[in-house]
Amino acid sequence: MKEYQAQTDGLINKTVLITGAGDGIGKTLALQCAEQGATVILLGKTVKKLEAVYDQIEKLGKQQASILPVDLNGASETHYADLADTIKREYGKLDALVHNASQLGVLGPFAQIEKSTWDEVIQTNLTAQFMLTKALIPVLALAEHASTIFTTSSVGNSGRAYWGAYSVSKFATEGMMQTLADEFENSTLRFNAINPGATRTGMRANAFPGEDTSLLKTPIEIMPTYLYLLSDDSIAVTGQRINAQ
Repeated sequence: MKEYQAQTDGLINKTVLITGAGDGIGKTLALQCAEQGATVILLGKTVKKLEAVYDQIEKLGKQQASILPVDLNGASETHYADLADTIKREYGKLDALVHNASQLGVLGPFAQIEKSTWDEVIQTNLTAQFMLTKALIPVLALAEHASTIFTTSSVGNSGRAYWGAYSVSKFATEGMMQTLADEFENSTLRFNAINPGATRTGMRANAFPGEDTSLLKTPIEIMPTYLYLLSDDSIAVTGQRINAQ
């Protein structure tokens, strides 16, 4: 699927919600989905970034996108319930949910992790995803086939020193994905996780400030795996942890 060739307008008539859509992988995926004919819901914290992506989608002359400003570190279950009601009312269904947004936190010895850092990382990377997924499952169930994609990491499959809260959050993310996939095995809902690998993003730069970024894949180069899992070609795929590289 790393070599997957998306069909022209392969996501037409599909509504796709992407978190962290204002930058990096989320921004690139939003533009790719729009080019494939999807109606894209851009969710993120920084409105200015979301507006810039919205403007780029407008220039494509495809389906009009929409913006949902949400701070994943502060939103409550009520916020997510209202969000789900809005999507159901405006679009009638949701075909795909992509959990792209993540917080890196502070890398360092486990014994030196500040509780505030731990709380922020776990809230954004895990608890918010739990609340958002829970709220949207009934709306996803209204689609003929619905795909939910979580974002994992190499440190979410094998623990690594100094990656602390981020590593723990990604282990838990994979567990949540597997639990959902098993629970909804005989349904129209599928759940998978993608490990993007070393990609040229702002988060990667924060984790490895001295790295030669020219050696890294760009977000556009890892899009085939995402587009495959969003397409109807992956209807039978669920409960999988997939490396994009």
